[in-house]
Amino acid sequence: MKVMPLTEDMFINGKVVSAEDKMKLYNPAQLDEVVGEITMGTKEHVDQAVEAAYEAWGDWSQYAPEKRASYLKSTANYIEQNLESLTELLVLENGKLLSEARSELLAAANVLKYYSGLANELDKEEVIENEQGKMILTRQPMGVVSIIVPWNYPVLLGFMMASPALLAGNTVVLKPSTYSPLTLTRILHHMAGELPKGALNVVLGSGSKVGSAMTAHEKVRKITFTGSTEIGSEIIAEAAKTIKNFSMELGGNDAAIILSDKNIDDDLINRMIKGVFTYSGQICYAIKRIYVSKDNYDEFVSKFTAAADRLRVGPGLNSESTLGPINNKAQLDVIQQLLEKVEKTNAKVTTVGQFVEGVSADQGNYILPRVITNVTNDDDIVKKEQFGPIIPIVPFETEEEAIAFANDTEFGLGNSVWTSDEEKGFELARKLQSGSVFVNIHQVGASAVNMPFGGFKQSGIGRGHGVEGLYEHTELQALIRRTDM
Repeated sequence: MKVMPLTEDMFINGKVVSAEDKMKLYNPAQLDEVVGEITMGTKEHVDQAVEAAYEAWGDWSQYAPEKRASYLKSTANYIEQNLESLTELLVLENGKLLSEARSELLAAANVLKYYSGLANELDKEEVIENEQGKMILTRQPMGVVSIIVPWNYPVLLGFMMASPALLAGNTVVLKPSTYSPLTLTRILHHMAGELPKGALNVVLGSGSKVGSAMTAHEKVRKITFTGSTEIGSEIIAEAAKTIKNFSMELGGNDAAIILSDKNIDDDLINRMIKGVFTYSGQICYAIKRIYVSKDNYDEFVSKFTAAADRLRVGPGLNSESTLGPINNKAQLDVIQQLLEKVEKTNAKVTTVGQFVEGVSADQGNYILPRVITNVTNDDDIVKKEQFGPIIPIVPFETEEEAIAFANDTEFGLGNSVWTSDEEKGFELARKLQSGSVFVNIHQVGASAVNMPFGGFKQSGIGRGHGVEGLYEHTELQALIRRTDM
């Protein structure tokens, strides 16, 4: 049964808050279908939310970590109990396949459960006694945290950021993306309604108004952001005026290196198809460049292209679809501009896959996948993040050349090495300049919630996931008594 259009409002200081300005949200798979609408907030709403969070912080920070963890568990239960309706809503607003949306929601529930199990980490203190005296190293919450969530995995990434912030004893002001806010906001309303007043506040609206106000407010002590490097840079510049702490997962241009000893078999091809095309390539650490030893290059291109040609593009609720639409027109335009540019070169651009029967290209934000060959490492299609179902494949002569190719980028989020020799894979992985390097895998789920995740270079600041993600939302404090002075 199709979800009826709905309106989601803000939640500030324990109350639902509406406003006159609304924005309609359309199904990216059916552009004339209204999925819902959201209230559009203003700077004044941000000010109210930050003040509420600031007032709530004193009490919330004194809750036992186990008590704070119980709210995370409760939210995980809410997601699981309402999984079917939430899954359908996420498909309609975001464009994911039904299976992808369901997996995201279950992963978000897992994130909440995982962080609820880390409450004891906050009770740990290190006591050092020596000839200098006594020192106790402890951790304290930071205060108000502004969280800005992206559109591609809104529920999973929303709770990947909010869970450690709240567990650590901070209060939160959170802005969902205007491209995909409905499912996350519905869950956050439930969570905020259970939490003490002001501990979690949800402000809907544009990045230029709401996002900017959240990053500039003097009472915000930390900003957690997932999104483009360009926006991240702007946030840092604005927030530097009040010296805030940052956790940022930014752009990526992940490379997969397939060594000459790796068999080009069905297992490899299937894994590469998943790594490239899951959620139409709209994943921060999706494979966006493939480097193949020249010895196996032709075989790989042939088999990979044949497998990609079996993809079927259509609505996420259609069981025949193996690839959904692009989430929004702005991102579709970026992809098409890259394609227009590469088509003017000597590159070979092979269109693969088909639309599901009855689906037309202009019905939604649709694009058929492309496999691109006869390109160099200097071409824009290789150097820039496509964030869509297009993939360049480049041959290399030596392993050293492949490493140099992969590292020749401003990004450093993730990479992968594919080889029959696992030890060799780990050896080469150390030479790659990225926060994560995978060996013989590179797809959604390869970096689990308990594994530190973040980028080198312009791909980010700090680390999310794991205990490290929790510590990122605390201040290290040294309590000192000197006896040697």
